[in-house]
Amino acid sequence: MTIETAIPQQATIRQTPGNIVSDMDGEKVMLNVQLGKYFNLGEIGGRVWELIGNVTTVEALVDQLTAEYAVERETCEAHVRSFLAQLSEQQLITVSAAGGPDERA
Repeated sequence: MTIETAIPQQATIRQTPGNIVSDMDGEKVMLNVQLGKYFNLGEIGGRVWELIGNVTTVEALVDQLTAEYAVERETCEAHVRSFLAQLSEQQLITVSAAGGPDERA
């Protein structure tokens, strides 16, 4: 099972603290100080990053992105899950199972 399918639509997702993010020509770039790695999130990846600044779900991300961009829901969800998997592999996000403890504190 891949992480894309392992992240339920109702799982909570949030940014992991400790990243320096900046806008460069309409794209988000990020430095993870702890890992010493640089990431270019791009324009849409940057928008996803903004949206996960607050605790959210895959379903809510897809709802917001399909409202903002001309993209089919199924395509959007596949891309969002893939992107979230990449962020998770780099320890840039925290994913908690649906119905798990509220991590906003």
